[in-house]
Amino acid sequence: MHTLVYDDITTAADRVAGHVRPVALAGPTEPGGVHLALELMQHTGSFKARGAQNFLLAHREAGTLPDAGITIASGGNAGLACAWAAARQGVPATVFLPTTAPRVKVARLRAYGADVRLVGTEYAEALAACEEFARTTGALASHAYDHPLIAAGAGTLLDEIRRQVPGLDTVVVAVGGGGLFAGVATAARHHGIRTVAVEPENCRALDAALRAGRPVDVTVDSVAADSLGARRVSATAVHAARQDGVRSLLVPDAAIVRARQALWDDRRLAVEHAAATALAAVAGNEPDVPGAGYRPEPGETVCVVLCGANTDPTDLVAP
Repeated sequence: MHTLVYDDITTAADRVAGHVRPVALAGPTEPGGVHLALELMQHTGSFKARGAQNFLLAHREAGTLPDAGITIASGGNAGLACAWAAARQGVPATVFLPTTAPRVKVARLRAYGADVRLVGTEYAEALAACEEFARTTGALASHAYDHPLIAAGAGTLLDEIRRQVPGLDTVVVAVGGGGLFAGVATAARHHGIRTVAVEPENCRALDAALRAGRPVDVTVDSVAADSLGARRVSATAVHAARQDGVRSLLVPDAAIVRARQALWDDRRLAVEHAAATALAAVAGNEPDVPGAGYRPEPGETVCVVLCGANTDPTDLVAP
């Protein structure tokens, strides 16, 4: 396993500069509130564009992009980012998704020119098909989260947040396979910033790995499973979660749904359930469940990462 270090993230930041959008920040709407990192406004609608660009640009620099192009298995967002980055680099992309992937993501993938293949009902099945495709065609296999270049690219987000939020104490991120969390937590630790890793109660690959002492397979069943439904978290994420200044939390689907609706009601932000998962952990979203949320200390400066917006907003109810 490659141990992710802060130098990997600064190298990625130099590489992707000018290729990704700097993150926009929204400040608190009330005293003691949290900052929001609007990574939903990133190219392709999620933070995944950062890792995809870092991965492809690194291989372009090394001269290791094959004629067969790139392939990836994804719940949707990583595939979108990969297809977009591949189009920017002029190489073909073949993306494997589970049949449960939202139609909006499938349509956007095809709009980017990707060859989309729907396999199985879970990410793990799409991944197996992708790996076989790479073996038989020679395509370069990327990964939705479990690769140091992907995690390092995602981690570039933290320094952008830190530059805009002086005195940042804590960053809150949702966890699926762990790429965003591993990158952000590595950069945060370098600066002495705490990281809160948040998972749905029924998509708890990181929580299960920490309890078992190693990555293990879990079942996935959550409203956020299309983005956070990795059956197994990366070893890099487990390593990052064991470091000082990291806390792992679980939130129920009901809290995720409420947080997503609140973002629409209060700010007219239509986000994925995965993005709302991070916000659901902050105090106030689940007040009746002791220990269910993250309760900032008085004066603590907190930023919640809203990681994606590839969602069908028709289920958001007008207030």
